[in-house]
Amino acid sequence: MHILVTGAAGMLGRKLTESFSRIGGPGGRPIDALTLVDAVEPQAPPGLAGRTVARAADIAAAGVAEAMIAGRPDLVVHLAAIVSGEAEADFDKGYRINLDATRALFDAIRAANSADGYRPRLVFASSIAVFGAPFPDKIGDEFFTTPLTSYGTQKAIVELLLADYSRRGVFDGIGLRLPTICVRPGKPNKAASGFFSSIVREPLAGLEAVLPVGEDVRHWHASPRSAVGFLHHAAAMDLSALGARRNLTMPGCSATVGDEIAALERVAGPKASALIRREPDPAIARIVAGWPCDFDARRALALGFRAETSFDAIVRAHVEDELGGRI
Repeated sequence: MHILVTGAAGMLGRKLTESFSRIGGPGGRPIDALTLVDAVEPQAPPGLAGRTVARAADIAAAGVAEAMIAGRPDLVVHLAAIVSGEAEADFDKGYRINLDATRALFDAIRAANSADGYRPRLVFASSIAVFGAPFPDKIGDEFFTTPLTSYGTQKAIVELLLADYSRRGVFDGIGLRLPTICVRPGKPNKAASGFFSSIVREPLAGLEAVLPVGEDVRHWHASPRSAVGFLHHAAAMDLSALGARRNLTMPGCSATVGDEIAALERVAGPKASALIRREPDPAIARIVAGWPCDFDARRALALGFRAETSFDAIVRAHVEDELGGRI
């Protein structure tokens, strides 16, 4: 098996590629070759028996998509993207990376398909940002996509392309609408949702965190552990069950910021939550106000996708996976 991962240097890309060393490819299959691409050179996962090629590249540049597909990977995991806050701040960059580069990747596969019948499995990291207010109490599988950000619009357009290219037999595609991944390890990024992680991650490390919104803000979350599980399951499952509806909202946990802080206190005590400093940011608050906050993800659950059901479990997953089980 040959696997291509775009965005492999990002948090989720790193965790996914590291998981290949532990559990192999889809269904535990051995990996013969792994191609990793990102704007900065990704790290090869330790302990992987197969050959790894890691390269830094601008995925929107001419010829890069064709080069990524030249080795005919059996599985393409497309994670590369400009995050929400940056896509909103830089319109041209957001469309160039999130849409134009993805279209170039899809068309490179289409050209190979026409030449020699090449048809890989393609897993695309979409987002719940494809939905826009006003929302019902719980967003079901029949709710329409009307994004209120450029990032959400870019993801929604790719979802339509993925369904059409799959319908035409170019690749066997599935789009995963990821919840906000929390708690993200490492340093903060430019995502507008970054504070959901920082108000847990920093206090657990004894550092101050800034909270830019009110404690009544509710959102939909899943841990990095669950996100890697989503990708593995999507890579291995029988996609015929999807029919023409190739994009799925992933399961998660609906929690307010206040719920997050209470979970932090239950796991780490009041000294941790005391490190959160309230500093309202109207720009962040406006973006977050247009995001969905609760879902009925029964279709994904019926297809075998699983995630945490409480924020306490999300905090504990971070402690176990990133802090060696110790606070």
